[in-house]
Amino acid sequence: MARGLPSMASLARLCQKLNRLKPLEDSTMETSLRRCLSTLDLTLLGVGGMVGSGLYVLTGAVAKDVAGPAVLLSFGVAAVASLLAALCYAEFGARVPRTGSAYLFTYVSMGELWAFLIGWNVLLEYIIGGAAVARAWSGYLDSMFSHSVRNFTETHVGSWQVPLLGHYPDFLAAGIILLASAFVSCGARVSSWLNHTFSAISLLVILFIVILGFILAQPHNWSAEEGGFAPFGFSGVMAGTASCFYAFVGFDVIAASSEEAQNPRRSVPLAIAISLAIAAGAYILVSTVLTLMVPWHSLDPDSALADAFYRRGYRWAGFIVAAGSICAMNTVLLSLLFSLPRIVYAMAADGLFFQVFARVHPRTQVPVAGTLAFGLLTAFLALLLDLESLVQFLSLGTLLAYTFVATSIIVLRFQKSSPPSSPGPASPGPLTKQHSSFSDHLQLVGTTHTSLPEPGELQPALRPYLGFLDGYSPGAVVTWALGVMLASAITIGCVLVFGNSTLHLPHWGYILLLLLTSVVFLLSLLVLGAHQQQYREDLFQIPMVPLIPALSILLNICLMLKLSYLTWVRFSIWLLMGLAVYFGYGIRHSKENQRELPGPNSTHYVVFPRGSLEETVQAVQPPSQAPAQDPSHME
Repeated sequence: MARGLPSMASLARLCQKLNRLKPLEDSTMETSLRRCLSTLDLTLLGVGGMVGSGLYVLTGAVAKDVAGPAVLLSFGVAAVASLLAALCYAEFGARVPRTGSAYLFTYVSMGELWAFLIGWNVLLEYIIGGAAVARAWSGYLDSMFSHSVRNFTETHVGSWQVPLLGHYPDFLAAGIILLASAFVSCGARVSSWLNHTFSAISLLVILFIVILGFILAQPHNWSAEEGGFAPFGFSGVMAGTASCFYAFVGFDVIAASSEEAQNPRRSVPLAIAISLAIAAGAYILVSTVLTLMVPWHSLDPDSALADAFYRRGYRWAGFIVAAGSICAMNTVLLSLLFSLPRIVYAMAADGLFFQVFARVHPRTQVPVAGTLAFGLLTAFLALLLDLESLVQFLSLGTLLAYTFVATSIIVLRFQKSSPPSSPGPASPGPLTKQHSSFSDHLQLVGTTHTSLPEPGELQPALRPYLGFLDGYSPGAVVTWALGVMLASAITIGCVLVFGNSTLHLPHWGYILLLLLTSVVFLLSLLVLGAHQQQYREDLFQIPMVPLIPALSILLNICLMLKLSYLTWVRFSIWLLMGLAVYFGYGIRHSKENQRELPGPNSTHYVVFPRGSLEETVQAVQPPSQAPAQDPSHME
């Protein structure tokens, strides 16, 4: 070798040292979020997302018009149904402790396109949800001052009668969103402190309502003279469950914040379980005392709790309830604005959205650009739009995300755990995230066989009885069983929702079709259960898989089919817009594509398959600049 030229060994050592340093562009582009949230922080974040305006508005409306005093049963059933979806989020939050929630969970199990569509819908859910909560906050606060803000705005600014627009510009709602966005951009600790404060006040007010409500309770209000405990019967309880289900949709904010959790494997499942239990207890107890204080048929659906105390002669208690409702709405708004930029950040970090939103502020370590940009967009919608017609739009996006997450749990349970790859010289440290494509190739198992059955293979104890299933290629039976299960769930939902109303089936036809589809659904679950699953003792995992995820899928499909056709039309338009963004920008800037075809001077991401799906994204040099390594480490 010529004198003065470095040796290959010295170049390799130099590359190793450079790899341990953060590139300059990483300090401004894709810095990691700060792990600073404890289990208490995550729990209160989830409680704030669930115990909000629904407690003060939804409880009275469902009790008066849908279920009567049996609304407490509706909340109980809705809490159990929400638990099915929450368990799926808890397992993924522990297995993949990165920001992104349903978007990321879909990415690691079903691939890029499906993940983008889910993320696109979650974005709309948070934007419209934040604007709707701000509108409710503004209206509730304005009503406390005899609508002086609305009267002033209509007098000095004007009003209009335009479809989809509000009657007047709601500057108060836009202002609270901008103020909340400013606080959220200051860092996760500031957001957590604010959420702690408002959540503590809200929970104290709820405790006050429950204690004083039981003191003022009159069991006569549940008697037959007032209509009885369940005046609308079992159908009223189930109809109330469909409405009450959406009161528990805030727990996904915990999974979206898992990257900032100090110990996500333990704190994420624990926080989801505790927050859901607190929310369910709050809804059940408040609905109980509300219907015991005054007759259910005389409730004011817009402000039931405050009105109930007014009518019992406790006007001062009504002001405490109003203050608690304002604090509760603040926690919901903070939770939504906290999660929204983190979903955008996850999509931008993967190259599927504009890269400016992948930048993390070096001091606060939060995605400031996404927080402020989408805060402005949410404020603009709250300023001008009448969001009542778009509320169902939120439900469809949420239920679709729940369905994909539950399906992802089944996919990953029967997926083969690849042996951990040891990091090569160019990639010291932890392994990176797995992006297995469901749309291109649903690889449930490999072709190699060991002494122990791999996930996706037929269990040895059942081979003498189900040997005919063992004759197919590995993973084929699981794939077909999963597809049949999804198809039968959709069919069951259609029969239950449209069988008597739209399809006008005869009674015997309705029962026969429901029985046949139910048998197919159960058989597909039995076939899935007969195959080996992936078990991890060091992580939280849902019990009774595939039964619990399948029940969650079935429930979500039934609720989605109950939404109006206009909601599906609007949803389809939004999906088409998302596909235009994906094929116009995302697919060309995707980190997955850059990994496959790296540029000569670009920093890219390497994907190492690992059964645990632990995701610690690690920047590495292009192959042309890195020392040679074993190709088996790369995929």
